[in-house]
Amino acid sequence: MDQVILEIKNLSFRWKDSGSPLIDMPEFMVKKHEHVFLQGPSGSGKSTLLGLIGGILVSDSGELKLLGQDIKSLSRSGRDSFRVDHVGFIFQLFNLLPYLSIEENVMLPLSFSKLRAKKAGKTKFDQVKNAERLLKSLGLGEQLANNNPVTELSVGQQQRVAAARALIGNPELIIADEPTSALDSDLRYSFLELLFSECKKAESTLLFVSHDSTLRNLFSRKISMDEINNKVN
Repeated sequence: MDQVILEIKNLSFRWKDSGSPLIDMPEFMVKKHEHVFLQGPSGSGKSTLLGLIGGILVSDSGELKLLGQDIKSLSRSGRDSFRVDHVGFIFQLFNLLPYLSIEENVMLPLSFSKLRAKKAGKTKFDQVKNAERLLKSLGLGEQLANNNPVTELSVGQQQRVAAARALIGNPELIIADEPTSALDSDLRYSFLELLFSECKKAESTLLFVSHDSTLRNLFSRKISMDEINNKVN
């Protein structure tokens, strides 16, 4: 039986001073190794759901388990630690640090997670080699060799640095929040091919959130927010 990575039951969340819940989710489950495409328009609760999964937000009621851990039962610092140990995020705006090198940006999660650092390599040298392998696999070997600043990379290249940062240390879950919105169609498809390949190598589950319906057929499982969320408009 496949391991359950994410399990949600009767989850409810509303913003303070808001009337109806933005999230009213009876049930949602993601299993190990799945590549899940979650689609919904702006305002459908996609980003809020990701905040709840990552422990950035806390639900009003219901159950949300990540790798069997009830996220709500953890303290704020406990949620932060659990997130950095087990979840890699690829953000829409990449969130790369301009004062760090390409390699240093990729290795940043290892500074906050002993678990991921250990999985990335026994020594700092091994961890650096792991970061270099990821970057080369994602087509950034030349930029790495030239020591290009991240600010001089194209949008597509910055995107791939962000993906390498999410993947290093083999977190069990990769969450990608509208990561292709700034890319043209050709780059979107090539980026997804690379992301699928690296997730498979890392044995990471992928939850990919987008409003771009042209990408949905590339995924083995496709879900719309309105299928799992009873939000009242």
